Amino acid sequence: MPDRYDSTRRAWEDIWDEATIEVELESAAYARSRETINAYLPFLDRGDAHLEAGSGLSAIVITLRERGYQVQGLDYAVNALLTSRRYDDSLPLAAGDVHHLPYRDNSFGSYLSFGVLEHFEQGMLPALREAYRVIKPGGVLVLTIPYPNLIHRAVQWRRGLAGAGPLTDDAFYESAYTRRQLHDDVTAAGFRIELSQPTSHSFTLWQLGGLFREPGYYRTSQLAEKLGALLKRLLPWPFNFMTLIVARK
Repeated sequence: MPDRYDSTRRAWEDIWDEATIEVELESAAYARSRETINAYLPFLDRGDAHLEAGSGLSAIVITLRERGYQVQGLDYAVNALLTSRRYDDSLPLAAGDVHHLPYRDNSFGSYLSFGVLEHFEQGMLPALREAYRVIKPGGVLVLTIPYPNLIHRAVQWRRGLAGAGPLTDDAFYESAYTRRQLHDDVTAAGFRIELSQPTSHSFTLWQLGGLFREPGYYRTSQLAEKLGALLKRLLPWPFNFMTLIVARK
């Protein structure tokens, strides 16, 4: 397990070396990102301190701080933190492991995790229990995790027919969680779920390529946006890309 954990961390360091804060901030302003942010912001108290665990290049930390929220970031990819500090040396950032957070019990009004906990081969429950520890009584967990939507399942089925394993290059990258699996882990960590919402339907279509993509960093086309909005109304879970969970301690 330590070898896999370290290789995953190094892979993220390589990813962040190739990325820029400006592009990450641009993606945080995409329609699908704004929709997700606006869904969980009502649960955050402006008077509390909030932690984004797995903050990467700090795009969400910066975005929420611009909106008046006291958010600090933590990541185990130190190069991402250094890049963030060069962009804005006032950002409150720390190097650390989501499984062993360097904070006291009951320190934060919320714990934010966006597309992070699916990347650990041991599952998300150990990190969720650590999140529970540092959240104040009455505080919230805000979590997004990939969902095994119809397109995801079709890709896995096609790989199976070709004799390939379900994971790219037979190496672990991430897990996708059904609604039941996600609810079970979140409640097993001690939380009470307040919101469970499918999101980013346009990005599910982006994965098909072609007319659903525009040039740029994971940018969806207007067709993807319009069709995604329709799918959100008619088939919200089969075409869900990321499940948003808000759960209270």
